[in-house]
Amino acid sequence: MSKVMLITGASRGIGAATARLASRRGYALCLNYRQQADAANQLVAEIRAHGGQAIAVAADVADEAQVLRLFETLDREYGHLDVLVNNAGMLERQMRLEDMDGARLSRVLAVNVVGSFLCAREAVKRMSTRHGGQGGAIVNLSSVAARLGAPGEYIDYAAAKGAIDSMTIGLAKEVASDGIRVNAVRPGIIHTEIHASGGEPNRVERVKASVPIGRGGYPDEVAEAILWLASEQASYTSGALLDVSGAR
Repeated sequence: MSKVMLITGASRGIGAATARLASRRGYALCLNYRQQADAANQLVAEIRAHGGQAIAVAADVADEAQVLRLFETLDREYGHLDVLVNNAGMLERQMRLEDMDGARLSRVLAVNVVGSFLCAREAVKRMSTRHGGQGGAIVNLSSVAARLGAPGEYIDYAAAKGAIDSMTIGLAKEVASDGIRVNAVRPGIIHTEIHASGGEPNRVERVKASVPIGRGGYPDEVAEAILWLASEQASYTSGALLDVSGAR
């Protein structure tokens, strides 16, 4: 029986790269997306064309009812879960705090923080040995913004990722005796579409001089770290925050 991995926000960027790599390594996949149905379904078709197993499930992870339906679909299609990759995230246009309104703050925290908590909760219920599960792994997507702060751009996003760091450390300790490992990957400047959401599609080129390695990273490079943390090769690693940031 194949191991099952659920990836939230899997239709593009790091999520899609993780899906492709996980499929090559034998995982059956549940690919969550919020709006980009065409991209998610194309990714499923690509994976199946190469002999892999994948389904796409629409859900806004900030909505508890939709998260419950996502996991009900997972249960129905696969019957178990081995790895959760909490990848769904978002940011809004670059601005200073004095220009942010409450609605923006609520949106950013709902997707990046509440969504990760809700999905982790449901994953724990299924993987925990105290609930009859076989153990498993959770890999959260944080960001080096959590320690750099993203001043003048999106300190709300940075704060949300700081919350993910704290959740990773606390949950790792909470479920260690339940056979579940919890870790986080903290990407740096990565070539993905998220920068366009912040209003600066070419942000990687502007800031790459601040990266000691001298370039932006690529989704595949982050995916490799995620798959390692999910694997048995990381069997004694839990509560770790792994920077994939070119030493930035």
